[in-house]
Amino acid sequence: MNRVIVVISIFLLSYSNIFSQDTFSIVAIDPVTGEVGSAGASCVGDCTILTDIHPGRGVIHTQASYLAQNQNYARQLMNAGYSPQQIIDSMIARDAQNNPLVRQYGIIDIVGGNIRRAGYTGSNCLNYKNHILGPNYTIQGNILLGQQILDSMEARFNRTNGSLAQKLMAALQGAKVVGADTRCASNNTSSLSAFIRVARTQDTTGTLYLNLKVLNAGFNRDPIDSLQKLFNAWLPTGLMQISQTVPDKIELYQNYPNPFNPSTKIKFAVNVNSKVTLGIYGLKGELIAELVNGNLNNGIYETEWSISGVNNISSGIYFIRLEANGVSQSRKISVIK
Repeated sequence: MNRVIVVISIFLLSYSNIFSQDTFSIVAIDPVTGEVGSAGASCVGDCTILTDIHPGRGVIHTQASYLAQNQNYARQLMNAGYSPQQIIDSMIARDAQNNPLVRQYGIIDIVGGNIRRAGYTGSNCLNYKNHILGPNYTIQGNILLGQQILDSMEARFNRTNGSLAQKLMAALQGAKVVGADTRCASNNTSSLSAFIRVARTQDTTGTLYLNLKVLNAGFNRDPIDSLQKLFNAWLPTGLMQISQTVPDKIELYQNYPNPFNPSTKIKFAVNVNSKVTLGIYGLKGELIAELVNGNLNNGIYETEWSISGVNNISSGIYFIRLEANGVSQSRKISVIK
């Protein structure tokens, strides 16, 4: 399992501020893949405004009485190479309204393979408020049911195996308690809106690898459950070994159906025990989705790729690439939307 560095942020929403704000969120970096990501939920209509993702570098969350001026200033500082703690110190000193005590921040970055992270909880944020700093993560929160929300998110993230995206989604599920954001207790949900975002090193801020959100889920409908359904559709459905017969050679078969929308099955064979990677690539050679990356026994395997809920996939030609035991094979595939 990849060691993943996480910032989990749970933040105050100011009643006087009309902009959307998170009540609980998580920001993380995978130092092995370089992926950065965030996920969060709140008892407001849209909480995505607070997450500022910098592919290959880090993530900034400026929350609790959110001000765009503060977020923009933090972005400038990260682009200039400031550390998360330096960014927070400067934001406290130069708050746009000279009122940093109502803010809450969570910032993380990776520079030269080193993880840097920092968190801040202003003393005038509404209760329940707290933040946790650990070796690999920071957790912040306010207007919460209690410390158990923070602890549950942390535990779910740390004990979940899988990709950064899977761990982020698990952390959100850890906060899916009625009234986690106490304003939503009367709605019989944890929150009203939720999101999850992941960027690879080659992504841009406008074309994230994963970018899903649920807005205004409604009464008695938890947005985290709705987001989980979108997430499950986005994830590859899993790898199955359909035959243990040792094939004659390494081979990537043509996907079916092709063209396709929204999903297609991909079958391949490996004749030796080896490390196998299987990915979807664009016309410029950019990685779109990694479906397999690990050691496999010889045999014939099948997986599925779904584009449901994936925002950066348009109609056109893509390529499947299989690499195993020094052999590389590709197949052309067509997406129709």
